[in-house]
Amino acid sequence: MLSTYVFKRSLSSILRLLLLVKLILLLEGLALGQSTEPAKVTGYVGVLHPIVSFSEGQVTPNFKTYYQVGFPMGLNLWKSEKVGFSAEFVPFIRAESGGSRMSNFLFHPGALLRFPKGYVMALRAAFETSGRYGFTPVLSKTVIKKEHHGYFVAVPLALRFGNSHGAAFTPGFQFGINF
Repeated sequence: MLSTYVFKRSLSSILRLLLLVKLILLLEGLALGQSTEPAKVTGYVGVLHPIVSFSEGQVTPNFKTYYQVGFPMGLNLWKSEKVGFSAEFVPFIRAESGGSRMSNFLFHPGALLRFPKGYVMALRAAFETSGRYGFTPVLSKTVIKKEHHGYFVAVPLALRFGNSHGAAFTPGFQFGINF
């Protein structure tokens, strides 16, 4: 009697799990479409100039007492013409007082949304080796398009938290080559 009860409960659990898997696959097909087109992979490299940082009532401009520059590089996986995923990696160099050093490394994954007229919005999470974290919306546009590459400009708007510091907002200017 007990073994029959356990068997029925196990069978019921398996059927529920199969139903859940089927529902997830159905919803995925509706959300992503039934495209047979393979995903498109693109990449880019660039230079990022933070302009000014606003934190705890202070305004700290780049270029005044120090110069900080980032070198973003990333891979984009486009699921469709309008939606994709991006993984970006950005080492930062800081020059001040006659010397320079790598000051931070940023891992920057996010979603990509392509808009009309060549604009792309990246909605990125941010994880820094400095202990800071946050998010960065980035608006970019390819301004010169060649057959196998293009030149782009972008405006990242970084918002950071954590590591015993107040929230910080840092707009920047980025340019680079996509391929």
